[in-house]
Amino acid sequence: MTDDQALDDFAALLAPEGQALLWELRDHDPADELAAATRLRRDHAAPLVSAALTQARLRQRAAVKFGADAQRMYFTPNGVEQSTRASVAAHRAARLAGLGVRTLADLCCGIGGDALALARAGIRVLAVDRDPLACAAARANAEALGLAELIEVRCADVTEVDTTGYDAVFVDPARRTKARGGRIFDPEAYSPPLSWAVEAARTAPFAALKIAPGVPHEALPEDAETEWISYGGEVKEAVVWFARPGGGEKPVPRGGDEPVPGREDEPVPGGGQKPVPGGSQKPVPGGGNEPVPGREYEPVPGGGGKPVAGGGNEPAARGGQKPVHRRGDAPVPGGRRATLLPGGDSLLGAGLPDPEPGPVGRYLYEPDGAVIRAHLVAEVAAGLDGRLIDPTIAYVTADALRPTPFATAYAITDVLPFNVKRLKALLREREVGVAVIKKRGSAVEPEELRKKLKLGGGGNSCTIFLTRVAGAPTMLLGQPANGF
Repeated sequence: MTDDQALDDFAALLAPEGQALLWELRDHDPADELAAATRLRRDHAAPLVSAALTQARLRQRAAVKFGADAQRMYFTPNGVEQSTRASVAAHRAARLAGLGVRTLADLCCGIGGDALALARAGIRVLAVDRDPLACAAARANAEALGLAELIEVRCADVTEVDTTGYDAVFVDPARRTKARGGRIFDPEAYSPPLSWAVEAARTAPFAALKIAPGVPHEALPEDAETEWISYGGEVKEAVVWFARPGGGEKPVPRGGDEPVPGREDEPVPGGGQKPVPGGSQKPVPGGGNEPVPGREYEPVPGGGGKPVAGGGNEPAARGGQKPVHRRGDAPVPGGRRATLLPGGDSLLGAGLPDPEPGPVGRYLYEPDGAVIRAHLVAEVAAGLDGRLIDPTIAYVTADALRPTPFATAYAITDVLPFNVKRLKALLREREVGVAVIKKRGSAVEPEELRKKLKLGGGGNSCTIFLTRVAGAPTMLLGQPANGF
């Protein structure tokens, strides 16, 4: 299909007949697609039916990212794959709004998912992409969600767009091959390359570059802060944040009151924040809750409180990470940050050295993937008064149980040399019928081990860690710590 044909088919979806078809297919079952196509082609042109069925499938796939909004939005196959989850985009938009950003150039906007989140945060957006079909979808999405007055869509080569005069630049380079949709791991093979995006970012007062979370740390610019973001424990992306010296260390007032720590505030178009009734977090499209922007944690060595003026200690929160409420702080050059959504907890690195390894204690902590990607395991360990079980393994162990949003805690019952026969006998003796098998630093595949264990129908459960302790292959047995 040519680009012109694709655009004609998309335009037909926006006409009354196309809209009626999309409404009819809103609860479409993909398993019945052949029958549906045959039935609909009796009254509608085949190209329109095909376009409507494709859009219905894309909307169903996009629901996990955009929630209920997906049924009103328009997508392309690449757009669904590359779009940011709505709650992640909302987090990023809230941080930009907190910095005082009022206007932004969104380069490589795709179908406009980020532009929508930015507009909902009260930011006026120039959304640019060179793909005419993606631009058509972005315009349609802005109209469908009532945000067209804040979003201008321009079909152009982003490298030729003048961003002078905008408060911020956001760049989301293409990280998949156009032909087969495979992932691109070399930042210089992005489209446009990361080096171009970095130079474009340095021309604006503020900038954010979305990149793959597996980017090598040595490829990151030292004059920027890099934030790794996870959602529900799964690492989603990394964002490189820039602030030009003098570009706005002090946030520009946007109206309304400053957010109250511990109370979620809803961004409203035009600035300000509207408290959510009941003080709870506000549900956002795509599932989960909208994060509290800028809720940060500083590692407190030893897990204790931070001394305060006048003597005594300030109570430590979250197991030794002290919360710092800073909506609108400028990015920290060279900083490394891990942010966990939907809760919005954010840990900024302090450059701590790796803790010394030691024996496995009563509790094992599994750091969130964003913490590991950001190389902040040492900061988490400091907050827990913990140690590593091995110099090369990102598991933290401690003798006391402390709550932390940045790691999942397990109570350890057994520390044993790796031995399948012994493990099988032990699980049978304890009547374990359900086992969660995790690995880090082990060559053993969990599913292969599960087959060998031949778990029976016992009513008990167990978590098994296949790892190394002081260099030796080891299996740790335990349970999730209650309440943590």
